[in-house]
Amino acid sequence: MKGGGRAGKQGNYTNPCLTLHQPWASLLVHGIKRIEGRSWPAPIRGRLWIHAASKVPDEATIKAMEDFYREIYAVNGITDLKFPEHYPVSRLLGCVEVVGCLRCEELAQWEVLPEGVRLEGQTDFCWLCEQPQKLLIPFEMRGFQGVYNLEKKIYEAAVRGLVPVESPAPVKFPLPDPGDPFSLNPGSLSLHFSDSKGSEIEESSSLSMAIAGARAAATQFSRKSQNFQSNTIQNSRPVLRSQMRSKSAEENIITEANLTEEPVEENLAAPTVEQSKFINHEGSSSQRHQPHADLKQHAGAPSKIFAAALRGLKPS
Repeated sequence: MKGGGRAGKQGNYTNPCLTLHQPWASLLVHGIKRIEGRSWPAPIRGRLWIHAASKVPDEATIKAMEDFYREIYAVNGITDLKFPEHYPVSRLLGCVEVVGCLRCEELAQWEVLPEGVRLEGQTDFCWLCEQPQKLLIPFEMRGFQGVYNLEKKIYEAAVRGLVPVESPAPVKFPLPDPGDPFSLNPGSLSLHFSDSKGSEIEESSSLSMAIAGARAAATQFSRKSQNFQSNTIQNSRPVLRSQMRSKSAEENIITEANLTEEPVEENLAAPTVEQSKFINHEGSSSQRHQPHADLKQHAGAPSKIFAAALRGLKPS
C-alpha cells in the first residue's frame, strides 16, 4: 500500500504500525512503558511498529509521564530508571511485540504480574507489550490514525536497523494457551478471578499525584482530536471567512500534528475532578488554556458586523 494506510478492522495487517504522541512513543520503544492503553482492543498479535506523531511534547507533559513511571517502578523497588535523552517527532522509532490485550479490571487483578505493571492499566483496553526494539536511526515518515501498514520500502529498511533494548524490568505475560496467540483476549482471564477480588495496591500520595498528572497530560490530546474531527466536517463545505472567525480559537487551531497525520488517541483515561484540581494547582492545565479566554469573549464580533451590514443593504 503506497505511503502506508489503514488495514481493515478484521486484520489484513502485513507490517502493522501505530502512531503515538511523545513522550509515550519513546517510552514504549525504550521498554519503560509496557502497557499501551486504548479505548479499543488490539486487533493484532506480534510485531507492532511504533511511530512518533509530529507534535513536540512540552516539558510539563514529559515531566508528568516520567514522574508517573518513576512512581510505579518504585512500587517494585526499581529507582534507577534511565529515560530517553530525546523524544523525536515524525519518526518511526522501533517496535514491540503485542502478546495480548485485557480490560483494565482484568490487568489490575492479575496477581502474577508485578504491581507496577498492573498500575499501568488506566484505560478500557490494555495492550500487553514485550521485547522492545529501537531503530539506530529513526526514519522520518507520516503517520495515520489507528493501526496501519508500513510502506514496504520503509519496512525493508527499518527491519535492518533494529537493535534490542534492555528494559529496566522486562515482563513476560503468560498466555493461557501458548499455541493460540489470541488466547489472551479481553475476558479470557475472567474465570481466574471469579472467586477473588485481587490484591489491592496501596497508593501513596506521591503515586496518586503521579497518576493524576499522567492522566491529565494524556487528556489534552483527546480534546484536540475531537476539535480536529469537528473542523474536518466544517471544512468539507464552503465557509465564509466571517463564519470561520466567529469560531472559538480553540476549535480553529490546526496544529502541525493535524496537518501531517490524523489525531492520535490518548493513552490514559480522563482525570477526575479531584485530579484536575491537582493539575490546575501545578499550573500546567490552567496556564495552557488561558490565552483562549479573551479570544472566546470576542468570538461573535465578526458575525454581528456581518448582520449589521445586511440590515443596511437596500434593494437596487
